[in-house]
Amino acid sequence: MSETPDPEVIELATKVFDLARTGEAETLAAYVDAGVPANLTNDRGDSLLMLAAYHGHLAAVEALLARGADAGRINDRGQTPLAGAVFKGEDEIIRALLAGGADPAGGNPSAVDTARMFGKAHLLELFGAR
Repeated sequence: MSETPDPEVIELATKVFDLARTGEAETLAAYVDAGVPANLTNDRGDSLLMLAAYHGHLAAVEALLARGADAGRINDRGQTPLAGAVFKGEDEIIRALLAGGADPAGGNPSAVDTARMFGKAHLLELFGAR
């Protein structure tokens, strides 16, 4: 049985994903504290954490991690927030994700593979990879 999504729910989800993309950490945290799942994903499997990390918003990443967001959650394309942060060169976010339990070997390409691809030796060292 296929149900038509409630337009108000779609509007709220869109707003929350936009908050993650734009890094509005306090407002995003308030929504999660009020009951929005910390691991909410969009139609491509991108989590709030993935969007915040990819767009370089450290405070939003930290707020989501503090509220139980899964640092290793893989999207529908096999990507992780950590690999996205490596791709974007977000070293502080990489450290926050690692502290939150992200696995550098998770996903495809993994954060390790991405660091190798872009010649980021300092990250390979941080990940304990050769």
